[in-house]
Amino acid sequence: MGSTRRTAIVAGVLFLVTEVAAIGGLALYRPVLHDTGYVLGSGADTQVFLGALCEFVLALAVTGTGAALYPVLRKRNEGAAIGYVCGRLLEAAVIVVGIINVLSVVTLRRQAEGAASADGSSLVTAGQALVAFHDWTFLFGPNFVLGANTLVLAGLMYTSRLIPRWIAVLGLVGGTMICASATAVLFGVYEQVSAAGSLAALPVFAWEVTLAVRLLAKGFDAGADAA
Repeated sequence: MGSTRRTAIVAGVLFLVTEVAAIGGLALYRPVLHDTGYVLGSGADTQVFLGALCEFVLALAVTGTGAALYPVLRKRNEGAAIGYVCGRLLEAAVIVVGIINVLSVVTLRRQAEGAASADGSSLVTAGQALVAFHDWTFLFGPNFVLGANTLVLAGLMYTSRLIPRWIAVLGLVGGTMICASATAVLFGVYEQVSAAGSLAALPVFAWEVTLAVRLLAKGFDAGADAA
């Protein structure tokens, strides 16, 4: 097995890991993100910790995709390849900041549980502020930055013909739609976690899964620099 084929397999596995970890993290975070009184309740701390672990795996896999693909991408366009690696690092960093904020809510709940005279309204306000911080990191990391990274990678794949162009076009559409959706959320057109937001995220999800399957099954196209 050649080094390029190994790169394709590693990148394909990592893209699948990002999808599973992202969905798992969002589902497991549900109690802390949607319960405004979480800091005053009994909590679902173990579930939240598992969600944080999923998100940490997500951050590692996001970084890994950039590192794995760099040797192949730099032969086509070194500047864009470096930009993609840096973009993935930024995306992972923003995800980690979001993890810290969610875990801080758990810490706040445990401190309130052990305090004899805690100000409930102040604790709820502090918890909501931390959740809001997480929501903003989610908007800018796995939405804006993800969209930009997708456009860079799909553009490179399209021009170099490393994969069939229809797959690259799916990435270009997905990156554009997730950025447009994030902009709509930023200006209050609809909520981040909503039917509209989920529909806008489907093309980029389809792109990453399709790309992963392609890389695992067949790798990069031979003679990619031709034409």
